[in-house]
Amino acid sequence: MTPLIDMVFILLIFFIVTTSFVREAGVEVDRPSANTAETKTKASVIMGLTDQGQVFVEGRSLDIRSVRAYMERFLAETPDGAAVIVADKSSLTGTLIQVLDQCRLAGVQNVSVAARKPQ
Repeated sequence: MTPLIDMVFILLIFFIVTTSFVREAGVEVDRPSANTAETKTKASVIMGLTDQGQVFVEGRSLDIRSVRAYMERFLAETPDGAAVIVADKSSLTGTLIQVLDQCRLAGVQNVSVAARKPQ
């Protein structure tokens, strides 16, 4: 019985170690494509922006006016934090600029807009 339990724990540890954890914005968006898109490995906060102008952070909806307060709290916990805005290609540019502006007003120095490389 003991060898069986040991084997189960080893398999459990193997699956935990090999699992890749992908952080998403919490909403499905259709990213625009860009030839100059780069892969960014360190993103602390990923915000999703839908084509209806809704902002999602960590799977929950957030009002645009609340983005600044959220990012200020985030910076208090992670001073070198970065933000990535994953905007739908049909979203309004004005809404994207408002979210970007709120992040900058909160003090986030590294804000990026996500895109995908063309196929």
